[in-house]
Amino acid sequence: MSQILIDFYKAIENSSAKMLDAARSEDWDQVVRFEGACAVLIEQLRDRATSEQLAPEQRVEKTRIMQRILNNDAQIRYLAEPWLMHCEQSIDSPHQYLH
Repeated sequence: MSQILIDFYKAIENSSAKMLDAARSEDWDQVVRFEGACAVLIEQLRDRATSEQLAPEQRVEKTRIMQRILNNDAQIRYLAEPWLMHCEQSIDSPHQYLH
């Protein structure tokens, strides 16, 4: 049984919730910052999970946490879609210069 693994999942969920709050505020720099924190935590979790396992009751908790993370992610993607479309249009459109 590893409480440390569950703590990693909880930390990822917390960072995911902060990403969602930042997305709701349209603070995309913060979204990217929390996304980076999630990536670090996920890598640490992967490393730790090679040597530790969750107990059956922790697997149930993990499932609930993962569902909340996926829900947060879906909401973030929904909120980010207009912003991403704007970025794509800016990149794809030819540059116009005023003389």
